[in-house]
Amino acid sequence: MDVDAAREVPTAGNFVVVGGGIAGVTCAEQLAVQFPSEDILLVTASPVIKAVTNFKQVSKALEEFDVEEQLSTMLENRFPNIKVIESGVKQLKSKEHCIFTEDGRQHIYKKLCLCAGAKPKLICEGNPYVLGIRDTDSAQEFQKKLITARRIIIIGNGGIALELVYEVEGCEVIWAIKDKAIGNTFFDAGAAEFLTSKLTAENPEAKIAHKRTKYTTEGRKKEGEMKVNANNLGSALGPDWHEGLNLKGTKQFSRKIHIETVCEVKKIYLQEEFRISKKTSLIFPKDHHNQSVTTETEIWPVYVELTNGKIYGCDFIVSATGVTPNIEPFVNGNNFDLGEDGGLKVDDHMHTSLSDIYAAGDICTAAWQHSPFWQQMRLWTQARQMGWYTAKCIAADASGHSIDMDFSFELFAHVTKFFNCKVVLLGKYNAQGLGSDHELMLRCTKGQEYIKVVMQNGRMMGAVLIGETDLEETFENLILNQMNLASYGEDLLDPNIDIEDYFD
Repeated sequence: MDVDAAREVPTAGNFVVVGGGIAGVTCAEQLAVQFPSEDILLVTASPVIKAVTNFKQVSKALEEFDVEEQLSTMLENRFPNIKVIESGVKQLKSKEHCIFTEDGRQHIYKKLCLCAGAKPKLICEGNPYVLGIRDTDSAQEFQKKLITARRIIIIGNGGIALELVYEVEGCEVIWAIKDKAIGNTFFDAGAAEFLTSKLTAENPEAKIAHKRTKYTTEGRKKEGEMKVNANNLGSALGPDWHEGLNLKGTKQFSRKIHIETVCEVKKIYLQEEFRISKKTSLIFPKDHHNQSVTTETEIWPVYVELTNGKIYGCDFIVSATGVTPNIEPFVNGNNFDLGEDGGLKVDDHMHTSLSDIYAAGDICTAAWQHSPFWQQMRLWTQARQMGWYTAKCIAADASGHSIDMDFSFELFAHVTKFFNCKVVLLGKYNAQGLGSDHELMLRCTKGQEYIKVVMQNGRMMGAVLIGETDLEETFENLILNQMNLASYGEDLLDPNIDIEDYFD
């Protein structure tokens, strides 16, 4: 197709959403409901979109849902006024209210919502032995590499790393983290210790309780079909991305993990570089207590030197060191205000600093005055909430009405699973920004539950609940109501007292 000819006939969509992830699809769906007679364009670089299914409102703030990959035609069938454009965005011209896509077309908008997500921060670019896991294609690439792997090294301490170390079997795993304890983003040292015991325990129960139908991009590219730009990452993986993937290496054992704490990657050596360096690598430590310094003779494709002086060889490295907002190519030639984390700054109505442009999900930075019990974290629950709320804000703006901030931004609430344990995080669960004048109350039953509440001036500010505690709704209300609990003291977490009845 002649690119210039294509540009002479721009596609006009009153509302254009960029991004086929949870935020973008939720926003497009809600816009389609708000404006049933208007055209909604969803522009996505991936041939599949992420749809929220089995949505369940657990409590006022907590929600659970599944994320399912679907063909874009399924979305178009559900909402006839949504048209999906399968192409990456090449350029945004905000003054002209126009985006140019890589297939040579241009699309005029009245309102634009950017939901392009985030991309992995790789510890090393261009190394064939360093793999970042972010979307379906990278997860499948990981699965292929793992089939022949004897040992892998995982770098990072976030959600992807936590899920990976638990799911991988039949392969030695060296897990290098910069913190003193695992899951530093989500847990304190006590919760980390509670969960670490789950790593070393045998895992007799079937991990995949139910498999979801997944649609993959494999085999879809036909001869002559446009090649997708390497920079066009697919949308982020959902909460249980590893289900349906066979994450087994070459060995017969189930799980073998060694954790190296308080260290980062100093240098990565390819096989020949390592041979020339005359350095030596270590064998896999026999247990967590025996920090073995025995050198090994086995030859590996790649070696990692850590800042603690230790060197390990492996078949490949997984870089799971967080993400950075995917603001290219939108910022080129456009004067967006950016947050310290590199995201597009949005106000309390999800509006960016540029006229008629909104942003939601991982690409944005929440720049409004936050509630005392909320903070932004780039999680799928917030992506859904932001996408839904942004569509409501766009609708209010288009009709000239005002809209109150959504309740989901009143209290941070997230429910997930780590190491096959239910994990609920509420409010300032790690005492974020509370200073030193707070106290923690703990209750722990080994192997069953871990409960931590954050108190300040006799009031509950946050909580971590691991296991089937059934306390999430009670604690959520106590945080929101700011009831003075000082008189209850330690009884608040007494297992012999039914707290739910106490504050019913």
